[in-house]
Amino acid sequence: MNTRQTAAEVVVVDYGLGNLRSVTRGLERAGASVTLSEDPADFDAADGIVLPGVGAFSEGMDNAGPFRDALVEQAEAGKPLFGICLGMQMLLTTSEEADHAGQGDAEGLDLVPGKNVRFSRDQTVPHMGWNELHVQRDHPLVEGVDSVGSSTPRADGTRGSVDGQYAYFVHSYYAVPDDEESVVATTDYGVDFASVVANEAGNVFGTQFHPEKSGETGLRILRNYVDYCVDQR
Repeated sequence: MNTRQTAAEVVVVDYGLGNLRSVTRGLERAGASVTLSEDPADFDAADGIVLPGVGAFSEGMDNAGPFRDALVEQAEAGKPLFGICLGMQMLLTTSEEADHAGQGDAEGLDLVPGKNVRFSRDQTVPHMGWNELHVQRDHPLVEGVDSVGSSTPRADGTRGSVDGQYAYFVHSYYAVPDDEESVVATTDYGVDFASVVANEAGNVFGTQFHPEKSGETGLRILRNYVDYCVDQR
Protein backbone atom coordinates (compact mmCIF):
# COMPACT_ATOMS: atom_id res chain seq x y z
CA MET A 1 0.00 0.00 0.00
CA ASN A 2 1.23 3.44 -0.88
CA THR A 3 1.62 5.36 2.37
CA ARG A 4 3.50 8.42 1.09
CA GLN A 5 2.29 11.49 2.94
CA THR A 6 1.11 14.24 0.62
CA ALA A 7 -0.41 17.67 0.92
CA ALA A 8 -2.10 18.09 -2.44
CA GLU A 9 -4.65 20.90 -2.68
CA VAL A 10 -7.68 19.35 -4.40
CA VAL A 11 -10.87 21.12 -5.46
CA VAL A 12 -14.05 19.02 -5.58
CA VAL A 13 -16.52 20.63 -7.98
CA ASP A 14 -19.87 21.32 -6.32
CA TYR A 15 -22.39 21.56 -9.15
CA GLY A 16 -25.30 20.07 -7.24
CA LEU A 17 -25.05 16.39 -8.23
CA GLY A 18 -21.94 15.07 -6.55
CA ASN A 19 -21.57 12.59 -3.71
CA LEU A 20 -19.60 15.31 -1.96
CA ARG A 21 -19.33 14.15 1.62
CA SER A 22 -17.97 10.67 0.96
CA VAL A 23 -15.71 11.88 -1.87
CA THR A 24 -14.26 14.54 0.41
CA ARG A 25 -13.68 12.06 3.23
CA GLY A 26 -12.02 9.60 0.86
CA LEU A 27 -9.66 12.23 -0.54
CA GLU A 28 -8.78 13.45 2.94
CA ARG A 29 -7.98 9.88 4.00
CA ALA A 30 -5.75 9.72 0.91
CA GLY A 31 -3.77 12.76 2.09
CA ALA A 32 -5.41 15.65 0.26
CA SER A 33 -6.49 19.03 1.53
CA VAL A 34 -9.96 19.37 0.02
CA THR A 35 -11.97 22.44 -0.94
CA LEU A 36 -15.59 22.14 -2.07
CA SER A 37 -16.15 24.84 -4.64
CA GLU A 38 -18.94 26.41 -6.65
CA ASP A 39 -16.46 28.89 -8.18
CA PRO A 40 -14.31 27.98 -11.21
CA ALA A 41 -11.83 30.65 -10.10
CA ASP A 42 -10.71 28.26 -7.37
CA PHE A 43 -9.27 25.87 -9.97
CA ASP A 44 -6.18 28.00 -10.62
CA ALA A 45 -4.62 27.49 -7.19
CA ALA A 46 -5.49 23.78 -6.94
CA ASP A 47 -3.11 20.91 -7.62
CA GLY A 48 -5.98 18.81 -8.93
CA ILE A 49 -9.71 18.89 -9.67
CA VAL A 50 -12.26 16.18 -8.92
CA LEU A 51 -15.56 16.05 -10.80
CA PRO A 52 -17.90 13.70 -8.91
CA GLY A 53 -21.42 12.90 -10.00
CA VAL A 54 -24.57 10.88 -9.56
CA GLY A 55 -27.70 11.07 -11.67
CA ALA A 56 -28.53 11.76 -15.31
CA PHE A 57 -25.98 12.91 -17.88
CA SER A 58 -28.02 15.80 -19.32
CA GLU A 59 -28.77 17.22 -15.89
CA GLY A 60 -25.12 16.86 -14.94
CA MET A 61 -23.93 18.77 -18.00
CA ASP A 62 -26.59 21.44 -17.49
CA ASN A 63 -25.56 21.94 -13.86
CA ALA A 64 -21.87 21.92 -14.73
CA GLY A 65 -22.35 24.49 -17.50
CA PRO A 66 -20.75 27.35 -15.54
CA PHE A 67 -17.66 25.17 -15.02
CA ARG A 68 -17.34 23.84 -18.55
CA ASP A 69 -14.87 26.32 -20.05
CA ALA A 70 -12.73 26.36 -16.91
CA LEU A 71 -12.59 22.55 -16.71
CA VAL A 72 -11.52 22.26 -20.35
CA GLU A 73 -8.96 25.04 -19.94
CA GLN A 74 -7.43 23.46 -16.84
CA ALA A 75 -7.35 20.01 -18.43
CA GLU A 76 -5.68 21.30 -21.59
CA ALA A 77 -3.11 23.06 -19.42
CA GLY A 78 -2.20 19.70 -17.89
CA LYS A 79 -3.89 19.91 -14.48
CA PRO A 80 -5.01 16.49 -13.13
CA LEU A 81 -8.78 16.16 -13.59
CA PHE A 82 -10.48 13.11 -12.07
CA GLY A 83 -14.08 12.25 -12.97
CA ILE A 84 -16.01 9.83 -10.76
CA CYS A 85 -19.08 7.84 -11.96
CA LEU A 86 -21.25 10.39 -13.80
CA GLY A 87 -18.22 12.69 -13.67
CA MET A 88 -16.27 10.14 -15.71
CA GLN A 89 -19.05 9.92 -18.29
CA MET A 90 -19.09 13.73 -18.54
CA LEU A 91 -15.45 13.61 -19.68
CA LEU A 92 -16.55 11.95 -22.93
CA THR A 93 -17.92 13.58 -26.07
CA THR A 94 -21.56 12.50 -26.06
CA SER A 95 -24.07 10.30 -24.27
CA GLU A 96 -27.19 8.44 -25.38
CA GLU A 97 -28.76 9.47 -22.08
CA ALA A 98 -30.92 12.50 -22.92
CA ASP A 99 -33.77 14.12 -21.03
CA HIS A 100 -36.44 12.89 -23.43
CA ALA A 101 -36.75 10.07 -25.93
CA GLY A 102 -35.76 11.25 -29.38
CA GLN A 103 -33.88 14.26 -28.07
CA GLY A 104 -30.59 12.95 -29.44
CA ASP A 105 -27.20 12.56 -27.85
CA ALA A 106 -26.24 14.93 -25.04
CA GLU A 107 -22.86 16.64 -25.31
CA GLY A 108 -20.09 16.15 -22.77
CA LEU A 109 -16.74 17.85 -22.15
CA ASP A 110 -15.02 15.98 -25.02
CA LEU A 111 -11.79 15.57 -23.03
CA VAL A 112 -11.76 11.80 -23.65
CA PRO A 113 -13.24 11.31 -27.13
CA GLY A 114 -16.01 8.74 -27.10
CA LYS A 115 -19.64 8.01 -26.31
CA ASN A 116 -21.67 6.77 -23.36
CA VAL A 117 -24.14 4.02 -24.25
CA ARG A 118 -26.82 2.16 -22.33
CA PHE A 119 -26.43 -1.44 -21.28
CA SER A 120 -28.38 -3.92 -23.39
CA ARG A 121 -32.09 -4.20 -22.65
CA ASP A 122 -31.57 -7.78 -21.50
CA GLN A 123 -29.18 -6.60 -18.76
CA THR A 124 -30.46 -5.66 -15.33
CA VAL A 125 -29.93 -1.94 -14.86
CA PRO A 126 -28.59 -0.18 -13.05
CA HIS A 127 -25.45 -2.27 -12.77
CA MET A 128 -25.15 -1.99 -9.01
CA GLY A 129 -22.80 -3.56 -6.52
CA TRP A 130 -19.29 -4.99 -6.45
CA ASN A 131 -17.55 -6.06 -9.62
CA GLU A 132 -14.02 -6.90 -10.69
CA LEU A 133 -11.46 -4.56 -12.28
CA HIS A 134 -9.14 -5.80 -15.02
CA VAL A 135 -6.23 -3.41 -15.55
CA GLN A 136 -5.39 -3.19 -19.26
CA ARG A 137 -2.42 -0.84 -19.24
CA ASP A 138 -0.18 1.21 -17.00
CA HIS A 139 -1.40 4.53 -15.65
CA PRO A 140 -0.51 6.33 -12.39
CA LEU A 141 -4.12 6.03 -11.20
CA VAL A 142 -3.99 2.23 -11.08
CA GLU A 143 -0.40 1.81 -9.91
CA GLY A 144 -0.24 -1.11 -7.48
CA VAL A 145 -3.94 -1.86 -7.72
CA ASP A 146 -3.27 -5.48 -8.64
CA SER A 147 -1.31 -5.91 -5.41
CA VAL A 148 -3.96 -4.53 -3.05
CA GLY A 149 -5.60 -7.07 -0.77
CA SER A 150 -9.21 -7.37 -1.88
CA SER A 151 -12.43 -8.86 -0.66
CA THR A 152 -16.03 -8.74 -1.77
CA PRO A 153 -19.31 -9.11 0.12
CA ARG A 154 -20.90 -12.53 0.50
CA ALA A 155 -24.66 -13.00 0.54
CA ASP A 156 -24.61 -13.15 4.35
CA GLY A 157 -22.99 -9.71 4.58
CA THR A 158 -19.49 -10.95 5.47
CA ARG A 159 -16.55 -10.45 3.15
CA GLY A 160 -14.45 -13.15 1.53
CA SER A 161 -11.15 -13.16 -0.34
CA VAL A 162 -11.25 -13.00 -4.13
CA ASP A 163 -8.66 -13.21 -6.88
CA GLY A 164 -9.22 -9.78 -8.47
CA GLN A 165 -9.67 -6.23 -7.25
CA TYR A 166 -13.30 -5.29 -6.73
CA ALA A 167 -14.95 -1.87 -6.85
CA TYR A 168 -18.44 -0.54 -6.21
CA PHE A 169 -20.60 0.43 -9.21
CA VAL A 170 -23.98 2.12 -9.71
CA HIS A 171 -24.72 2.99 -13.36
CA SER A 172 -26.92 2.24 -16.37
CA TYR A 173 -24.64 3.67 -19.07
CA TYR A 174 -21.00 2.96 -19.81
CA ALA A 175 -18.19 4.64 -21.73
CA VAL A 176 -17.03 3.58 -25.18
CA PRO A 177 -13.89 5.62 -25.93
CA ASP A 178 -12.95 6.19 -29.58
CA ASP A 179 -9.35 5.14 -28.91
CA GLU A 180 -8.64 1.78 -27.27
CA GLU A 181 -5.61 3.38 -25.60
CA SER A 182 -8.03 5.49 -23.56
CA VAL A 183 -9.14 2.32 -21.74
CA VAL A 184 -7.07 1.79 -18.59
CA ALA A 185 -9.23 -0.91 -16.95
CA THR A 186 -12.32 -2.91 -17.88
CA THR A 187 -15.12 -4.69 -16.05
CA ASP A 188 -17.44 -7.45 -17.28
CA TYR A 189 -21.19 -6.98 -17.01
CA GLY A 190 -22.49 -8.88 -19.99
CA VAL A 191 -20.05 -6.81 -22.01
CA ASP A 192 -16.49 -5.75 -21.22
CA PHE A 193 -16.85 -2.03 -20.59
CA ALA A 194 -14.30 0.66 -19.73
CA SER A 195 -14.28 1.12 -15.95
CA VAL A 196 -11.21 3.41 -15.92
CA VAL A 197 -10.41 5.78 -18.79
CA ALA A 198 -7.73 8.40 -19.48
CA ASN A 199 -6.91 10.92 -22.18
CA GLU A 200 -3.83 10.71 -24.38
CA ALA A 201 -1.83 13.11 -22.23
CA GLY A 202 -2.70 11.09 -19.11
CA ASN A 203 -3.83 13.99 -16.93
CA VAL A 204 -7.59 13.56 -17.48
CA PHE A 205 -9.02 10.30 -16.22
CA GLY A 206 -12.06 8.80 -14.60
CA THR A 207 -13.52 5.78 -12.86
CA GLN A 208 -17.01 4.48 -13.58
CA PHE A 209 -17.07 3.05 -10.05
CA HIS A 210 -17.00 4.97 -6.79
CA PRO A 211 -13.46 4.74 -5.33
CA GLU A 212 -14.65 6.41 -2.13
CA LYS A 213 -16.98 3.40 -1.59
CA SER A 214 -14.58 0.70 -2.82
CA GLY A 215 -12.59 -0.23 0.28
CA GLU A 216 -8.81 -0.58 0.14
CA THR A 217 -8.75 -0.74 -3.65
CA GLY A 218 -10.60 2.57 -3.88
CA LEU A 219 -8.39 4.15 -1.24
CA ARG A 220 -5.31 3.08 -3.18
CA ILE A 221 -6.69 4.75 -6.30
CA LEU A 222 -7.43 7.96 -4.39
CA ARG A 223 -3.91 7.93 -2.93
CA ASN A 224 -2.50 7.42 -6.40
CA TYR A 225 -4.46 10.46 -7.55
CA VAL A 226 -3.23 12.61 -4.68
CA ASP A 227 0.36 11.55 -5.30
CA TYR A 228 -0.02 12.27 -9.00
CA CYS A 229 -1.27 15.79 -8.20
CA VAL A 230 1.84 16.40 -6.10
CA ASP A 231 4.15 15.00 -8.79
CA GLN A 232 2.60 17.27 -11.45
CA ARG A 233 3.10 20.54 -9.56
